[in-house]
Amino acid sequence: MVNRLPLSALNRKLLRDLTGMKGQALAIALVTMAGVAMFVAYLSNFESLQRTVDVYYERQRLGDVFASLVRAPARLETALASIPGVEAVETRIVVDVTIDVPGLGEPAAGRLVSIPARGRPRLNDVYLRKGRWPEPGRPDEVLASEAFIRAHGFRPGAGVDAIINGRRRSFTIVGVALSPEYVYSTRPGEIIPDDRRFGIFWMERRALATAFDMEGGFNDVSLRLARGASADEVVAHVDRLLAPYGGIGAVPRSMQPSVWTLNSELTQLRTFGFITPAIFLAVAAFILNVALARALTLQRPQLAALKALGYSNRELAWHYVKWALVIAGAGGIAGIAVGAWLGTLMIELYNQYFRFPALDYALSPLVALGALGIALGAAAGGAAGAVGRAVRIPPAEAMRPEPPHRFGKGVIETPWLERRLGYAARMVLRTLERRPGRSLASSIGIALGGAILLVGLGFIEAMDALITRQFVQAMRQDVTVTFVEPRSPGVVHEALRLPGVVRVEAQRMVPARLRARHRSRTLAVTGVDPSASLSRIVAIDGRIHQVPPGGLLLSRALADVLRVGPGDEVVVEVLEGRRPVRDIAVAGIVDDMMGLQAYMPIEALHRLMREGGVVSAVHLQVDRAALDALYSRLKATPAVAGVTLREAALRNFRDVLAQNMSLMIGITVIFAAIIAVGVVYNAARISLSERSRELASLRVLGYTRAEISSILLGELAVLTVVSLPIGTGIGYVLGRIITAGFESEVYRFPFVVTPAAVAWMWLTILGAAALSGLLVRRRLDRLDLVAVLKTRE
Repeated sequence: MVNRLPLSALNRKLLRDLTGMKGQALAIALVTMAGVAMFVAYLSNFESLQRTVDVYYERQRLGDVFASLVRAPARLETALASIPGVEAVETRIVVDVTIDVPGLGEPAAGRLVSIPARGRPRLNDVYLRKGRWPEPGRPDEVLASEAFIRAHGFRPGAGVDAIINGRRRSFTIVGVALSPEYVYSTRPGEIIPDDRRFGIFWMERRALATAFDMEGGFNDVSLRLARGASADEVVAHVDRLLAPYGGIGAVPRSMQPSVWTLNSELTQLRTFGFITPAIFLAVAAFILNVALARALTLQRPQLAALKALGYSNRELAWHYVKWALVIAGAGGIAGIAVGAWLGTLMIELYNQYFRFPALDYALSPLVALGALGIALGAAAGGAAGAVGRAVRIPPAEAMRPEPPHRFGKGVIETPWLERRLGYAARMVLRTLERRPGRSLASSIGIALGGAILLVGLGFIEAMDALITRQFVQAMRQDVTVTFVEPRSPGVVHEALRLPGVVRVEAQRMVPARLRARHRSRTLAVTGVDPSASLSRIVAIDGRIHQVPPGGLLLSRALADVLRVGPGDEVVVEVLEGRRPVRDIAVAGIVDDMMGLQAYMPIEALHRLMREGGVVSAVHLQVDRAALDALYSRLKATPAVAGVTLREAALRNFRDVLAQNMSLMIGITVIFAAIIAVGVVYNAARISLSERSRELASLRVLGYTRAEISSILLGELAVLTVVSLPIGTGIGYVLGRIITAGFESEVYRFPFVVTPAAVAWMWLTILGAAALSGLLVRRRLDRLDLVAVLKTRE
């Protein structure tokens, strides 16, 4: 029996190997770190948000079904409570009003929500952050939403004025509050929160009922369901009961605006947390495979010696797999630390526009261990193929140098090329030609680094494209005025007489439920003038769509939800007026960017409603010099429910959504740049390890350092140049895949690859190649000729 060296000798060899190639190991560890960090940051934020949401909804008793109506008598509450599956009912009064905020020139909107004079709401309980509850018999005391208070720097005791039934009324804010209904609070019809111009106010029910002639009635209801009850069946019952009282369609909790937006964000976090790290770790596995395969080629004599000493294939395979696991483990541990730090930054952003009593970041052991396990699994998978091929080589064969893959003259040896190429160029091209598989693998490795970088740069371009499409091409109006009740056609002429108004376009919006078989969505069908130019329908690719004359124009997101296409029919159940129900054909699909939209020609919508030229809102083009006068007039107009300013909407988008996206995109770009540099440097170091003996021989033969450097760096230059178009193509495909996974019902992003983005990607890769070349050149200049040329036999 052969006496073997102790197994710990393999571990000492492992440490020597890793120390000898610490640059390559660091490059691969950085790639792994990037993937793990993104996995940890996104998934830990998902868990933190989901845990906070579940606890908050349960503790504050958020309703399971919500419905609004015009007015119903209080006795209807008994009928609602008797619906099978209903556990609790909370009727309320909810009214949107115009708010005059001190120090704010333009009109703001407020939502007044009733609360009991004594006791707490049975459902949708309010969380008091600061101050006190309104005292019974004090009708002018209100609670205000925390976001509104912070946006204006108010404290308990501050006052605001509201226009109620044409009369100005002053309120005193006595407390700062939060509600599970308004974790993400936006005014009706908008997607981006505007905390300066929209606030929620809770006041005593009797005072609110008196102000709006709602004594003995209600116009809003929430229901809590028993465990196992069907929300769809309850919604159907509620709709039947509320239809005679102007019900505008009950919705389950998942469709309540705040919950809907929050769920979309959670879905995106989870999707992005799996797709992007998976791509990064796949790149790391590929690089590990290439690096280990080429490193094992250099260790063929050592493999043979170890086999001769009695080590089995299994022991040697485990030894080299540990090489990959140590690198991935180091990168994984660093990635967990970096991911936890990034997670705290992301949770701070979420705290700015998701309002919870407490939203704290927590990294669960499951996420950390899962991230480390995925990194180790990717490393083991990447190493398995290379290690398996190496350890299966018989010892006698492994003792010999690896034979050339091809013999004979290649394309480079043709007389025409030989006369036109120098010796260094011929040596570079000959090496690449005779090992095409290895050359292609190196180019693909570099291309993958560039592809991920292009994805990050493409998302930056996508953000700019989204802003251009939505706030420049689509929203061309300066101001949009929404009315409390639909107005007669004469309101268009009245709007033209407002200060500074130079152009007016009318719009009609009707609440409706769109059904296609068992799928449905409740939303506003928008009637649009085909000749409108202030508010246009713009697709994600920048094309402007006209409303087709013979049917509905649906956003692609809504068509996907309903699973319909052009030519299909949907059932339109109008939830206002005479409540007609019609089968209407889908005449077109527009791939837009925000929300779920359904459009009709305004005249066709009027015919459906059997009404004249009724108007729900007007878009205004305004002389900027007269804006202050216009704001003053609108604040004093009782019929105005809300005022939307295009500039304010754009500013809010940049402050809220774009800020969050910029952090995510910034993380992707930084990590992609790390990967690009790491991949290129790894390729350069491997080439130096493989060709150090050949290059040392040339130095002994009299070649200068510059000449041998041109041979090594020339190979790197060719591989890098070849990788650029490959990386561009792969990056475009990856970008489309990630963008598709990032889409939600709230907003969609185009993936835009501009020449500038491609140029920046190419320059970054070329810069990484130049930097790697300088580092390799330094090592080449310090090459120990005697040590390299020593034979190992």
